[in-house]
Amino acid sequence: MYIVYFIVYGFLLTAAIGLLASWIDRKVTARVQYRVGPPIFQPVIDIVKLFGKETLVPVNASRVVFFGAPMIGFASVALVSTLLWMNVLDKGWMFLGDAIVALYLFTIPSLCIIMGGFASRNIYASIGSSREMKLVLSYELPFVMALLVPIIKSGFSLRLSELLSYQAAHGVFIASPSGIIAFIVAILVIQAKLGFVPFDVAEAETEIVGGPLVDYSGALLGTWRLMKNMMFFALPFFLMVMFTGGLRFDGIHFIYGVLKYVGIVALITVIRNINPRVRIDQAMRFFWGPVTVLALIAVVLAFRGL
Repeated sequence: MYIVYFIVYGFLLTAAIGLLASWIDRKVTARVQYRVGPPIFQPVIDIVKLFGKETLVPVNASRVVFFGAPMIGFASVALVSTLLWMNVLDKGWMFLGDAIVALYLFTIPSLCIIMGGFASRNIYASIGSSREMKLVLSYELPFVMALLVPIIKSGFSLRLSELLSYQAAHGVFIASPSGIIAFIVAILVIQAKLGFVPFDVAEAETEIVGGPLVDYSGALLGTWRLMKNMMFFALPFFLMVMFTGGLRFDGIHFIYGVLKYVGIVALITVIRNINPRVRIDQAMRFFWGPVTVLALIAVVLAFRGL
């Protein structure tokens, strides 16, 4: 049963929705820039095309890490997606602390990007990996603090299913002052986790020609791209579970859940299109400064029941 969940929900459904979300993002971006934009199947075509090309490996690369990093990153996204889907579809079996496990699994893709970039031993990849490392160190603290808010408000529950049940009974966390502040912090962090403008300093094609992924090609690059598309579904879905009651399949609630996901994707796309890329030092000051302060305010308000 768990294998079925992993393949059908964690991989196939997550990949399909992530690719669709990627198309929506590219289409909206194109319209903002007065372009037509790609057809709906373009993200799928791009992935298939990459898997059909030859994979080249740098001569001096650490082959084990170079090949293993995208596989581990992809597996972690599929696993955390499975965890989220099972909480939504079957709340009875989940285990204590699965919220912590989800947070841990969401960190692995960034760590894999860092390892993969350093493994290629390319100067541009090393610069990109160092930037990604600094980003992770700067945004993980406010992200953890933001996720503490729903945990505190639910009576310190660490089960995702209990967080969903609490919101069904008492209302969604985002409707409270601490919840909306924590949600804003989480959205900003997700922008960096996805590598979107204004926090795309790790890849920065116009500066370091792709950063950690500069030496990747063929199926390995396709795996990275597919992983990022799946993250484009998994991270907003995680926010839905933590702050907006998740996804329900009964009548109007399903439509409401779909609209919540589309709204989060639209918000991420808007942020991407109205901001310029920041430098890595600016990104670190931003996350360690105002974003961490906002997260701390949210935690204090949550302890006060607000």
